[in-house]
Amino acid sequence: MTDSIEVLEVGPRDGLQNEPAPVPTVAKVELIDRLLDAGVTRLETTSFVHPAAVPQLADADEVMAAVARPAGVVHQGLVLNERGFDRAVAARCDEINVIVVVTDAFSERNQGMTTGAMLDVADVVAGRAAEAGIPMTVTLSAAFGCPFSGEVDPGHVEAIAGRVGELRPAQIALADTIGVGVPAQVHDLFGRCRRAAPGTALRAHFHNTRNTGYANALAAIDAGVVTLDASVGGIGGCPFAPDATGNIATEDLVYVLERSGISTGLDLDRLMRAAEFVGELVGREVPGQMSRAGRFPAR
Repeated sequence: MTDSIEVLEVGPRDGLQNEPAPVPTVAKVELIDRLLDAGVTRLETTSFVHPAAVPQLADADEVMAAVARPAGVVHQGLVLNERGFDRAVAARCDEINVIVVVTDAFSERNQGMTTGAMLDVADVVAGRAAEAGIPMTVTLSAAFGCPFSGEVDPGHVEAIAGRVGELRPAQIALADTIGVGVPAQVHDLFGRCRRAAPGTALRAHFHNTRNTGYANALAAIDAGVVTLDASVGGIGGCPFAPDATGNIATEDLVYVLERSGISTGLDLDRLMRAAEFVGELVGREVPGQMSRAGRFPAR
């Protein structure tokens, strides 16, 4: 295994998008400030989708106007179409992420179009991002299993990864959107991605729905992934996927990695305090364990 790994903090977007009530803009900005204070340098700050689809992130432009922008910090915005791309550029996102759901059944519910149509959109957005000088990443959602179609053919995921690789994205991410994956699947799918898109950096996005998220994260590192997504407090989920629960928790992941001799550059104690703050924002105890259990050994 490597001795260091990048963590992409997705709490401000994927974490908050599934909450019953929107979190106020000022509170989102404070959360981002706390994450930056904990050493986070790359985060999925918001999503430029239609407010009617995800009302929790309707304030994307306001959030981006208010966030701190220290040197070296990358604010990523999620986009699903050219309109979203235009908004992300106007909001001065440092990077964009395009979601491609790998099954038609889920893609039509999530994005109102087939997987093939979304790949065509990604192609157009990739060209515009290159012209604008903005790095683009692509996340292949539901790569480990679909809430509507069930099992996903790994060869299908490999083929999509190959087509996406032709767009020259900065990274390709495989997302276990409903938390069904296991380590053997992680090794297989990321191996296929390496073959389909050689030379493209790989990222992993895991949910802990069935308590496999952290084992999958370690397997992904072993499979050559350079970045892991995580959400402070372990909150989040997809509004369009039944019973989709939270992401792996940033603070829990950092604990696992630190104890395994893998550096993240993040401050665990400050992450735990940020997780407690998230609990206050959403009005309940967060799924992450570290803010309750504490460090070992204790300081």
